[in-house]
Amino acid sequence: MASFDTAVLNGRAVLPGGEPVRADVGIKDGRIAAVGEISSGEAEEVVDAEGKLVLPGAVDAHFHLGIYRDITEDSESETLSSLAGGVTSVISYFRTGSHYLNKSGPYAEIFPEVLEATNGHSYVDYGYHLAPMAREQIAEIENLLNEEGVSSFKYYMFYKGLDLSGASSDAKGYTMSENYDLGHLFEIMEQVARVQEARTDGSRVSLSIHCEQPELIRVFGERVREESTLSGLEAYSASRPALTEHLAVAEVGVLAGHTRCPINLLHLSSEEALDAALELKRQHPTLDTCLETTLHHLALTYESYNDQRGKVNPPIRAQSDVDALWRGVKRGEIDWICSDHACCSEEHKEGDLWQALPGFGGTALIYPFILTEGPRRGLSFERIVDLVATNPARAYGLSPRKGAITIGADADLAIVSLEETHPVTAERLLSAQEYTPFEGMELTGWPVRTILRGRTVFADGEATGGPRGAYLKRPMTTEQPLATP
Repeated sequence: MASFDTAVLNGRAVLPGGEPVRADVGIKDGRIAAVGEISSGEAEEVVDAEGKLVLPGAVDAHFHLGIYRDITEDSESETLSSLAGGVTSVISYFRTGSHYLNKSGPYAEIFPEVLEATNGHSYVDYGYHLAPMAREQIAEIENLLNEEGVSSFKYYMFYKGLDLSGASSDAKGYTMSENYDLGHLFEIMEQVARVQEARTDGSRVSLSIHCEQPELIRVFGERVREESTLSGLEAYSASRPALTEHLAVAEVGVLAGHTRCPINLLHLSSEEALDAALELKRQHPTLDTCLETTLHHLALTYESYNDQRGKVNPPIRAQSDVDALWRGVKRGEIDWICSDHACCSEEHKEGDLWQALPGFGGTALIYPFILTEGPRRGLSFERIVDLVATNPARAYGLSPRKGAITIGADADLAIVSLEETHPVTAERLLSAQEYTPFEGMELTGWPVRTILRGRTVFADGEATGGPRGAYLKRPMTTEQPLATP
């Protein structure tokens, strides 16, 4: 009888704490059972990774399933796109209010509906961050953690008084809540901090924050629309300048410093925002603070791509900001890189700049882009794996099951080729989105095979079967079973 169900042989594996080494990976019952030297006769199935890099499946910790499309359809098409990038786990944001399910109410009623809509429709394992939009939902945080396995929450700072275009609107109509302000944020922080303090298992409960200051967006948005000669993404960046991120981060620092709430500062887009985040950490050195940036803020500028299809919040910035973020990544100041994937069709980008909806997809580029640009910027393979797999898994309660090639972990693997270079096309990304702002980039590091819990789910550019992803109830443990739909 074979010792392993599957063995990945002859590859160069990136193991915790080091650069790629020649190591085989033995898989049994969906878990990594051995790392070392394994003969082909020890496994029922052999995957030859000769000349390839073997990486832990990436954890795309910032995702939006169902924001602009039916959530079931979105789950199928967009998690298939994840497989193309070597992503095996996503954590998607969900909130009540406009978009998503377009309704409000207690999460005790709405979240089961979300789980039912996505169950059996994801190609990768998936979890959710939830945003308490109404005051009553704050009281649900503890139960959402203990009963539903939701250990991370979100607050959108720019929702008070604004719609997605940056123009004044009825915020209550959009958020479907009475008071969505800093008082609301403060009460969320208090509750998250209280629940975190009561934990005895070492797990992390945290609040993720979209940092843009709405009153300043109102002022700068009016000025750009009425006075500026700028156009496209440069105009959009000017309407939501880095100062809005800076002030929002400072406001968060005051409230988090008082409440001691663990925080994640999302999609930092500018040098000024990064500096503000680092200043927050200097002022509160014992506060649990993590910093995130995205693929598009490391890859795109309004100087090189000034098409409104690249509209996103926070905006695409200048080359100087891209360079500053990369310096932060290299110095270890930024904890993880994600996609902020939101399938947004051509239809949603029509009209003028201010009416076009924000967001676009990128999950399929997690490994290809970072494996191409990272080494050019001085990143080691170990650092790359930390940024896209290990660190987000640790921050969001998926470690030790996800994010690293270690014995006992789920056998989630991305086998990539560093010898092949392909241009980015919308077709290659396998998303329902008809375009991509990354079009034409020549990238290496495309996965030739993606393995989810020991089963090959993607090979040679396509899925090898139907959706097999399962819900990730966090915090995960090595004893916790994970049922396949």
